[in-house]
This record gives sequence, structure tokens and C-alpha cells, in this order.
Amino acid sequence: MLNRLEMLRIFVAAAEARSFKEAAVRLRISPQAVTRAVQDLEAAQGELLFHRNTRGIQITTYGEHLAAQARDSVQRVDALFQRPDAAAPGQIDGLVRLTAPVALGRLLMLPVLTALGRAHPQLRFDVQFSDTHADVVDDRIDIGVRFGAMRDSRYVARRVASPPFRTVGTPELIALHGKPKRIEDLHQLPTTSLRDHSTGRAWPWYFAGGQQISPVNPRFLSSDSDAEFDAIMAGLGFGQLPGFVADRHIASGRLLPVLHKQQPEPWDIYVYRPQRGPVPARVRLVFDQLVAGLGGAATA
Repeated sequence: MLNRLEMLRIFVAAAEARSFKEAAVRLRISPQAVTRAVQDLEAAQGELLFHRNTRGIQITTYGEHLAAQARDSVQRVDALFQRPDAAAPGQIDGLVRLTAPVALGRLLMLPVLTALGRAHPQLRFDVQFSDTHADVVDDRIDIGVRFGAMRDSRYVARRVASPPFRTVGTPELIALHGKPKRIEDLHQLPTTSLRDHSTGRAWPWYFAGGQQISPVNPRFLSSDSDAEFDAIMAGLGFGQLPGFVADRHIASGRLLPVLHKQQPEPWDIYVYRPQRGPVPARVRLVFDQLVAGLGGAATA
């Protein structure tokens, strides 16, 4: 049987990985060694630490609490054997899993993460950018960012910004088709739309007073928000974009806002994390930096 410290070290790696194989690769040991260590720890604790099935592993609630304690314990023991001249004050290490909408993640989240990565070389990120809301429990997400309503009271959430929505088109598109004067005019104009993965239908456009429309027969329909943005910038149709995407292009003259008086109420950006007991130092650091960074960037 492994010594207890090594058993905990392997367990922590498994808790941060999506599979025992991934943990084995990271530790440079065999998957069988990871399995044995986890089984030995389960026997010692008298508790199941992971649910296993053909699709992978899922840490149990007990396993999550034990992993938080074990991680801190392993780090403290490692610090005892670290040479004083090699120790970096305030060093943070480990894996943080994050999720965010595509455009928000790439434009606002990534700069924060890259700055953190430079400041903390041992910090690792597993990032999921998707315009479909992630299942933070099944995907074992540590921190999420959401654009829109935050209705789940189980999460610890901070509202960081409230950027506007803009209805926009290129100068070339407007020269060719004119500006819409009423919301209903969009049905007769070329438009773009983003498909909702959960329903298969196009997301509606939002306007003042709670009005919503889904433009008839959009010229460009995609499930990829980056592709829709490229179509808008290419002049294929009018589109609706959040201010943190559109405003710099409006300032440069590449896009022009339309239907300004019908602009909807701003949507909120939230940084959130599941409420699951103790918060590791690395998660707290990334959470706090995202709160500060996104709040300034989204309103700049």
C-alpha cells in the first residue's frame, strides 16, 4: 500500500482530472496506480469518493470535501521541503475550471486569465466557452460567467457590469438597404440570427419595454456567435450585439447603431461559483480577479 501522503497526492490529481487516465498522465504513473490509490483511500475512509461509469468519473460530495482538505494538506507538506530560495511568496497553483459565453469569454475573460497565468506560473486553466449554459455540477466547473439573468440561488454570484445591447449594421449595408425606422422593418431587411442550442430556434431580438421579435427568414443563421459576428461585420445583415462586442466597432465607424430609441434595458454580467464548502485559494483568487477585471472591461 502507498504511504498516506502519496495516496492523497494521487487522489487530489484525480479530483482535478476528468478521468483517472488524465490524472495518471499528469503524475506520470499508470492509470492502474491511480485506481489502486483511490480504492485504498476509499477503504481507509469508508466512503465512496468517485462514481464510475463508462463515460468517466464523477467525484462524490464527500470526495469534494475531502479533496479540498487534502489539497491544502499536500501543499503544506510540500512547502516544508521546498528550498527557501525557491519558494515564491503568495504562490498559487492547481487547476481552475471555468465556463463563459463565447464572445464574453474571449474578449473579457481571457485577458484576466492570461494576466493571472503570467503572475502565477503554476496556475492552470480548463476553459469551456459556449453560448449554451453549462451544467456546472456535472462539468465540475469552479467559476462561471453569465450574461443575463442569474436565477439559481445555489450559486455565489457577483454582478459586475450591465452592458447595453446594440442593434447594428455596416455603413455599406445601410447605404444599400437604408436604416430600419421601426422594429417591424427588420422583417423586410437582411438580418442575422444566433440559434439557441436547447430549442433549435433562433434567439429573439430584445427591445425596450420588453418587446421581442424573431426576424423572419434571417439571411444568416448560425449556432456559432463568432460566425454571426463575422457575418454582421461582412455586411450580410443587421444584427444585435452586446455593447462589449459592438462599441469598439461603432467607435471606429465599422458599425452604425440603429433603432437606438428602442434599445433594450442592459443585461447583467455575473461571475459565479457553486456553493460547495471551502473555497481553495486558487479559486478565490481567480474569482476575485474576474470580478475586478470584467467589471472594468465591460463598462470601458
